[in-house]
Amino acid sequence: MTDTNAPSETCACCGALSRMFDRRRFLYAAGAASFLIAGPSMAQAAPKSKYQAMVLSCIDPRFQRPVFRAMTDRGLKSQYSKFTVAGASIGVVAPAFKKWHKTFWDNLGASVELHSITQVIAINHRDCGAAKIAYGKEKLTTPADETEIHRAAMAEFRRQMSEKQPKLAVETYLMSLDGKMETLA
Repeated sequence: MTDTNAPSETCACCGALSRMFDRRRFLYAAGAASFLIAGPSMAQAAPKSKYQAMVLSCIDPRFQRPVFRAMTDRGLKSQYSKFTVAGASIGVVAPAFKKWHKTFWDNLGASVELHSITQVIAINHRDCGAAKIAYGKEKLTTPADETEIHRAAMAEFRRQMSEKQPKLAVETYLMSLDGKMETLA
């Protein structure tokens, strides 16, 4: 049974009107009109998000879950932005990765501006391929050597942070393969 009150798609006047005023086109037009009325400054007026930190960690797939778990255990779940680069702080300071440095600092600046972060948490890890590329695998033969390479990279990272983002607190850690973290100051 057909509804005799429904506009016919074959009717020249009603068919054209129903296509012209369908819900999808109406919503699209309403959105465009509100943008024109509010202007491009509408996007700038959006409130900033407030997050506690930016977490800097390595791209190594073995450490994605342990880093997430560590931040969740600290009560930071959904309270941090994340920057992931090979070597974590090594990728930010080692001369071998010089082309990446600006990208990190630009992203950190954006996180400060957009997310109002107050600290950076850098998490390097043991058995890091980027450390071997940057400093030579012959310098990473013992756990003590490895710790010292990471300690030196993190000291340089903290120095650059104090120069480029002096208002941000900085925490630096070295994560073992089992997910345990030791502070490297």
